[in-house]
Amino acid sequence: MKITVITVGKLKEKFFRDAVSEYEKRLGRYCRLEIRETVDEKTPDSASETEKEQILQREGERIARLLPDGAYVVTLEIEGRKFTSEDFAGQIERLGVNGIGHLVFVIGGSLGLHNTIKKRADLAVSFSDMTFPHQLMRVILLEQIYRAFRIINGEPYHK
Repeated sequence: MKITVITVGKLKEKFFRDAVSEYEKRLGRYCRLEIRETVDEKTPDSASETEKEQILQREGERIARLLPDGAYVVTLEIEGRKFTSEDFAGQIERLGVNGIGHLVFVIGGSLGLHNTIKKRADLAVSFSDMTFPHQLMRVILLEQIYRAFRIINGEPYHK
């Protein structure tokens, strides 16, 4: 299975880059992983709703250009469906059994995702009602994908 993570913004801190690198290495035995970054827009502290919408739209256009045709798209959204780690693993396994060979996970920027990207999603997933920085969310997502493959393969994982 191929897994692509599309994310708005780059990893700035070394500890996030190190964590992502570690999960990329671990995931190499389970899938082909690709991480595609797009530029994040700077949001002024006093941005109006119109400015925020324009920022979301520009980021959404860049994300849309990175979405591969025929892939199963999973957006990370606070409003999305919540899973246990076991259920998340089951979802990934079912998709694979049903012939889905390419999963794309999309992490938005500081304002989230534009509605055009949300509408393109086959599944919206929420990891929490809390908001996380997109840099940290990338690490959390990769850890959960890794955990899912461990569960799918009947391998031990930390509970």
